[in-house]
Amino acid sequence: MSKNLYSVLGVSKSASESEIKSAYRKLARKYHPDLNKDDTQAAEKFKEISCAYDILGDKDKRKKYDNNEIDADGKPTGFGAGFNGGHNPFGQGFNSRTYSGANPFGGAGGFDFSSIFGEDIFGGFNTSTKNGGGFGGFNQAQKGQDVSYTIDVDFLDVAKGAEKNIFLNGKNINVKIPAGTENGQTLRLKNLGNPSYNGGQNGDALITVKVRPHQYFKSEGLDVLIDLPLSIKEAVLGAKVTVPTIDGKVKLTIAPYSSSGEKLRLKGKGIDNGKAKGDEIITLKIVSPKTPNKLLEQALTELNETTVRAF
Repeated sequence: MSKNLYSVLGVSKSASESEIKSAYRKLARKYHPDLNKDDTQAAEKFKEISCAYDILGDKDKRKKYDNNEIDADGKPTGFGAGFNGGHNPFGQGFNSRTYSGANPFGGAGGFDFSSIFGEDIFGGFNTSTKNGGGFGGFNQAQKGQDVSYTIDVDFLDVAKGAEKNIFLNGKNINVKIPAGTENGQTLRLKNLGNPSYNGGQNGDALITVKVRPHQYFKSEGLDVLIDLPLSIKEAVLGAKVTVPTIDGKVKLTIAPYSSSGEKLRLKGKGIDNGKAKGDEIITLKIVSPKTPNKLLEQALTELNETTVRAF
């Protein structure tokens, strides 16, 4: 008795195209030879479900099968031995060249195996059968999957560069964070991801860097930005103040009659990434006292009115 292709895929005869495709994807993922090494039963099962999908996944072939015009192998049930419209891609032993085109299963609607596994693990298939036919075309080593990891670091770590130790894939890994790494940037560590299924290279580790906000500093490229609060007295009379940088504190001279919003630049006090060096840019912010000061009020009252607005 001929096998029932609907039973092979585990669907009913009234199943929709999407239901047939979904069933095939699940079974192909389960029985694919690359994921079942040295399992001949899985290989045979994969051929069987692929042949079933070759027919049921194509509208014309499915109609002919339902009308008993072709059998489960795609061969005509009546006269016409030369009929090859429903040929079996596995008829003479599986040939990896079946996969060399956009449509690996004849009329199967251009089915893309990448939709089965979420990524194109078939991209490196060997299109030669010199390895002995059968499933020889699947022998080419595939790279393992990449793994992702997020690491939280302080602003000064990315401003000056640092090394952090993380536990990934069962082992401790030393991650070098280059100076100038930006928030959200991803670092790629070669061959530290998941192993290959069939002896290929390991995947990579993708480390996404999340930078914790700093109390004073921000960055813009290689420049370090900081706001410098000034009292009214310092702004009017000028002053020498201490300013933090990523390398320590420095003395800075504030010119008399400075205004809020003015910017001062400390050359070379920004981030050094080994190729270039940024500056520290200081924005002045005049701050009024929080407590009442009668002397200040009296002095300001005695000043002549000065227009500071241009509108």
